[in-house]
Amino acid sequence: MIRKATLLALLTTTLLMSAAVVLPGAASARTTAAIRANPQIVVESVSPDVPREPTTQIRISGSLVNTGTQPLDGMRIQMQYSSQPFARRADMETYRTGQSTQRLSWRDQRYQQSIAPSGKLPWEFVFTPQTLGISRFGVYPITIEVLNALGDPVAVQRTLLTYMPAGLKVPRTRLAMVMPLVDQPHRADDDTFIDENLPASMAAGKRLGNLLTVAEDTASAKGITWVVDPSLLDDAQTTSKTHTVLSKETTRRLPADTEAATWLADLRTALAKHPVVATPYADPDVTALAHNGVDDFTRLAIAQAGTVGKEILGRDVITDINWPVGGLTDYDGLDLLATGGVGTLLLNSLNLPPVMATDTTPDAFATLQSVNGPVTALIADPGLSEVVGAGTSAPGAALLNRQRFIAETAMISAEPVTTTRTVIAAPPRRWDPDPAYVSDLVKTAATLPWLAPTTLDTAKAGKGVPTPRAGLTYTDQDRRRELGKPYLTAVKRIGARADLTAAITTAEDSEGFDLALLRLASSAWRGKDEVAAPYAERVGTTVDDRIGMVTITGTEQSRLRTLAGDNGDVPISVHNGLTGTGSQVSVRLKVTSDQPKLLKIEPYRDSDQKLIVIQGGQNRIIPVPMTAADSGQTTVTVQLTTADGRKYGKPVELTVRTTGYAGIALFIVGAALVVMLAAVIMRILRRRGGRRAATSTARRASAPVGTES
Repeated sequence: MIRKATLLALLTTTLLMSAAVVLPGAASARTTAAIRANPQIVVESVSPDVPREPTTQIRISGSLVNTGTQPLDGMRIQMQYSSQPFARRADMETYRTGQSTQRLSWRDQRYQQSIAPSGKLPWEFVFTPQTLGISRFGVYPITIEVLNALGDPVAVQRTLLTYMPAGLKVPRTRLAMVMPLVDQPHRADDDTFIDENLPASMAAGKRLGNLLTVAEDTASAKGITWVVDPSLLDDAQTTSKTHTVLSKETTRRLPADTEAATWLADLRTALAKHPVVATPYADPDVTALAHNGVDDFTRLAIAQAGTVGKEILGRDVITDINWPVGGLTDYDGLDLLATGGVGTLLLNSLNLPPVMATDTTPDAFATLQSVNGPVTALIADPGLSEVVGAGTSAPGAALLNRQRFIAETAMISAEPVTTTRTVIAAPPRRWDPDPAYVSDLVKTAATLPWLAPTTLDTAKAGKGVPTPRAGLTYTDQDRRRELGKPYLTAVKRIGARADLTAAITTAEDSEGFDLALLRLASSAWRGKDEVAAPYAERVGTTVDDRIGMVTITGTEQSRLRTLAGDNGDVPISVHNGLTGTGSQVSVRLKVTSDQPKLLKIEPYRDSDQKLIVIQGGQNRIIPVPMTAADSGQTTVTVQLTTADGRKYGKPVELTVRTTGYAGIALFIVGAALVVMLAAVIMRILRRRGGRRAATSTARRASAPVGTES
């Protein structure tokens, strides 16, 4: 039995190996044949958009295109349909992706002509809702299928037909369409561009040029909210003047770019009638900042967005509505935004999903709790967002997506919900739109009888019971997409040095690095550390150069000071090399002795108890009193500090030589005085002795002879 089983296994293995040898060749032959004869069905027209009468004539037409290398013969084109509308949006999505098992009826049409390679054959189907048995408001499947002479399907295209009977009224769904105008930063510090890509992207047919065209084509449309990064406007305005570009360590001055000036002026006009929501300046990665302890950037970016946006657009911009990167945040990011003044967030549906799946489309509104109180959440509709941001480069793609947009909005309004809801379409943040396609969607939305265009700032929550939603859902994968910790650590170090320059400057209008640091924290650098590196390097260099403008003067050779005597003043000079407006600085001077027993630093005027104010371009000499206990040589360290004691710049070491001459001189003078005093005393004593001797002699001379003394 074992031997038989073994033989059977060997035989089976041999047969399988033979099949494995044959099958690839067969597959290769079929693949080659498919390449030689490869039809493509293109839907080019569906008219009207929304038939309203049972007898309205509907035309669906297009082309059968031969993209292969061999002629196509005996092709048959058939249209499949259903007289029953989709019950749910989920069913429509299943059909659209080719996973539906719904049975369809069909109408066919034969074409006997041969289609040459690269040739195409027009086709058309004409019918009425009545002939297809369509009678209810809803969305119906329409499939165009191509079969070869053997009856095998070789190409298929699915589209959607929306029907609404005349006189039918349904609750209008409020639709808000978000148009993002966000780019990457192009400057490092405020004066230096790292790339020259901005003017080119503003040209007609390029990304920013296309966004301007959309803005101009929809300037009078309703229901549009533009989300604009003010740093893009700032870069455009700077480009429109003489500016500096750093490329491969070479700095060049470029003239003002007139196209950038025109683009900005035209954009300002095109956005005049629409609400503009400003992202925080440079669109920072707020969740990454929260997770890496860079909390102050978010509040600063929101404030700067309002200031810069108003200055350039000439009108107020909205900063209390925020759209996190990808529409995703967690509670750390929520709290940062809320404390920065944000009261409304636009989120991805994956970030705040319903607790349970629903058969109807939920209202966009929800509420979140932050450390600053309740925050309104607006959840973008994934289907509508996908349609608005869809690519249209493939033949017929614009039409199919337009039909889907009509169908998606109709399905929402046809759902068994009695209250009015709001839905939001938000395409990808840095999209490159087809202006004709997007403008057509906006115009179409204005004509659909089940939609009411609205904007983010005016949208209102429905009166029904809100759909229960789970908390903020932020996955490990979402976190891995953030700006990395090593990169943000480097940015924090640059920020700490930049903060020193602000701490010593007394004028409010002085040059700062706030905007440059915000550019480094932009979400545009996610996954692009190498691209961001030159920007960070330039900002760091500029910060260090500015710190080096305020220094303790003196070369290595001139850092020797002599203290003649056991005490005296040692002059220390501080130079402020800053010029222009806001160049005045206030610093403190900290002087310490390496050998306090030999050389003591005495309290001095302008010590660390008092700020030293130095005007731009000037020096200030500070006399520092010192006392020497003995002659010799020691080192003192001189350090500039900020008002709150932080070290500013590098410390400077001075060598102080003490001679002790004053003590020796006093000793010599004292000794001389003692000698002089002794001489005077001796002289006085001698004089007194002489006088006594003279008196005695005189007395003896005047006495009578014979008289004894």
